[in-house]
Amino acid sequence: MGRLVPAVTRALDILELFLDGDGTLSAPDIVRRLQLPRTTVHELVTTLAARGYIVQVQGQPGRYRLGVRPYQLGSRYAEQLDLAAEGQQVARSVAETCDETVHVAILEFTDVIYIAKVDSTHAVRMVSAAGRRLPAHCTSVGKMLLASLPEVELNARIPDDADLVAMTPNSITDPAALREALARIRERGLAVENRESNPDVSCVAAPVRDRTGRVVAAISISVPMIRWSDERRIELEQLAAKGAAELSERLGHRSVA
Repeated sequence: MGRLVPAVTRALDILELFLDGDGTLSAPDIVRRLQLPRTTVHELVTTLAARGYIVQVQGQPGRYRLGVRPYQLGSRYAEQLDLAAEGQQVARSVAETCDETVHVAILEFTDVIYIAKVDSTHAVRMVSAAGRRLPAHCTSVGKMLLASLPEVELNARIPDDADLVAMTPNSITDPAALREALARIRERGLAVENRESNPDVSCVAAPVRDRTGRVVAAISISVPMIRWSDERRIELEQLAAKGAAELSERLGHRSVA
């Protein structure tokens, strides 16, 4: 690995400061927060402003905000993203950690479609495939995605008189019961499926967000009941949440600490 260039590192440090607070900074703010010499900060700010990375705040002389250049770079990055490809990489990492089957899925009206999948190496494992479609209310990823919808949109997709199919005896078939389950999922930020799409498998799922904060997918870990327990569920919930956060970050989402 080559040597880091100090001037470039400092310039990037300055740009990253704008991610916090109200998004505006003065040169003294930068000096104080980065503990850099005033002359250095003045030169870096002048250079960043000349290249369109920062601009002066109108009506507030000496204060700066991000310019159009970072937006242009971010937009180009977003254009090049491939949710399925990014999801496959994260799913592989999660699967290597837990050695269970990992899916990434998106919502299409009231169904989920698996867009990425990595298998467990165990002889006994969930059998599925990327591209498979299932009723959302029967899966952990689907319930996670349904729980993320605005109430008006959820009601339009699943009205009170909706006919919800059952894939197993544990499937939720009553819209009112489904809404109660979704409310709990919304509170926790995680979803659990207890043998609702497969009588021999349980799953956990966490939401994946894009750069705007919108939930665009969910990542799940599926486990045969012979390896399922409350302790294992808690462990996998944490791992699914971590994987979802990593995929969200790849999509440009920045979590608020």
